[in-house]
Amino acid sequence: MTMEDALAELGVRDDLLSDKERAFLDENGYLPIQGLLSNDQVQALKARFDELVEQEGEDGGKEVHQEAGTHRLANLANKGAVFEICFTHPRVLTAMRHVLGPNFRLSSLNGRAALPGQGLQKLHADWGKGVEPGDYYVCNSIWLLSDFTEENGATRVVPGSHNSRQHPRDALEDPEAPHPDQVLLTAPAGTVVIFNSHTWHGGTLNQSDQPRYGLHSYFCRRDQKQQTDQKALIGPETYNRLSEAARTILDIC
Repeated sequence: MTMEDALAELGVRDDLLSDKERAFLDENGYLPIQGLLSNDQVQALKARFDELVEQEGEDGGKEVHQEAGTHRLANLANKGAVFEICFTHPRVLTAMRHVLGPNFRLSSLNGRAALPGQGLQKLHADWGKGVEPGDYYVCNSIWLLSDFTEENGATRVVPGSHNSRQHPRDALEDPEAPHPDQVLLTAPAGTVVIFNSHTWHGGTLNQSDQPRYGLHSYFCRRDQKQQTDQKALIGPETYNRLSEAARTILDIC
């Protein structure tokens, strides 16, 4: 199955994003889409997240990345049907196609819960250097399983930085410090934030008494290496459950 056929089968259409949404994403490097998940879906994803944290313990996230002060999970495409929506939702895939072009694939599907008193990150980009405007390699989506608030450490972004041709480590004296142009992605649970991964971003400090839960469904151009080798890690049960279109998104056909 071609990528074009897979996207069509999954319901991807240009009109799933308005002209206003496309322009906002192009200009700012991020786009919040509220209400994409129902409360029942949020609770199901959160429950499975907690199950995996309990099961994996200190090994959580080891397939990709572990981080002090957080519960990290990785390879979620292979850890439950509940996560399938994160790489097959047509609005999200429409946004990915808009940023990356028609030939892309899932790079990784990870989870991050910043614990109370933790979660502060340096401003960073998910690519090793600055790029020319329009020449994008990676694009992410944050699936909010908690309300993201100023108190609990919502992700910060620097609007327009994806077109700066600079990487934050080269441009900023202190990438951990607040940036004068940063915006906090505050939004209710069930929101999905599309963000061009060349946009400077990072978690802020969770000052609440509860973890802040999010999933990261991260895509790359099809000619780039995946963060998670989906073909190597996918299990037979998952492979057999997925549609051919979903397998094409993972590039495991």
